[in-house]
Amino acid sequence: MKTPPGLQALIDDGVIDAVLRPLKSGKEAAVYVVRSGDEVRCAKVYKDMAQRSFQQRTQYQEGRKVRGSREARAIGKSSKYGRKQQEVAWKNTEVEALYQLREAGMRVPEPFGYFHGVLVMELVTDAEGFSAPRLGEVELTPQQARDYHAVLIRQVVLMLCCGLIHGDLSPYNVLVAADGPIVIDFPQVVSAAGNNAARSMLLRDVNNLTAYFGRWAPELLDTWYGEEMWKLFEAGELLPGTVLTGKFTPDARTVDLDSVREAINEARQEALIRQQGREAAAEDD
Repeated sequence: MKTPPGLQALIDDGVIDAVLRPLKSGKEAAVYVVRSGDEVRCAKVYKDMAQRSFQQRTQYQEGRKVRGSREARAIGKSSKYGRKQQEVAWKNTEVEALYQLREAGMRVPEPFGYFHGVLVMELVTDAEGFSAPRLGEVELTPQQARDYHAVLIRQVVLMLCCGLIHGDLSPYNVLVAADGPIVIDFPQVVSAAGNNAARSMLLRDVNNLTAYFGRWAPELLDTWYGEEMWKLFEAGELLPGTVLTGKFTPDARTVDLDSVREAINEARQEALIRQQGREAAAEDD
């Protein structure tokens, strides 16, 4: 195929040898299948700020560290230079998170480098060697739903132990590889300790998973993994190997249990609505 402008520099520098085909295009970036020597990989080309429509970005950036005081001041003033630095930081966040999470043993694509604003990483494939489908595109058996849910809850725990929360975890940010689910898309990753909305984002991520897998395994809808892991995290007791039960008992003296349950159900309903919207958008594409 004709080389997209965003990938020409990588070909010129010998980072990749050819662009084979487009893989997917979303609000934040376009991903292409590329060849690098004898390896087939993928390249994520981030779209310009003017082309993108990710909402509420400020909420996700709260608590993130900025490399220098000059950059921090410029971002705070929203100057032209500041907006440019903010854009750079937004892209770098995903790259840094991928390396950190891969090192922690999380199931994420292996990164191979960041060149000219393009992230080159492993192409996740299914059992037949084709590009892995997104979880939201796959029909599951009840046992598969339970198994995948367990794997992904473990990934959320590993992230939280690294001080991070995905922030937009859904069936459309998970690929089904030959050996199980792989989590993708981290530009909006949230600081668990530095973001005031961290707890609500964690619960939303977990509820998105619970609502989806609950279609095939309804018993999962009565689990409280997000609340359980957050309580352990706050107490400094959450470890990568912590065994969760899915059970959680709020303090009845300070918490209205009916309100808590209603909030959880609303979050799960919102997750279903968000998923239906994404399915409709994908059909339009």
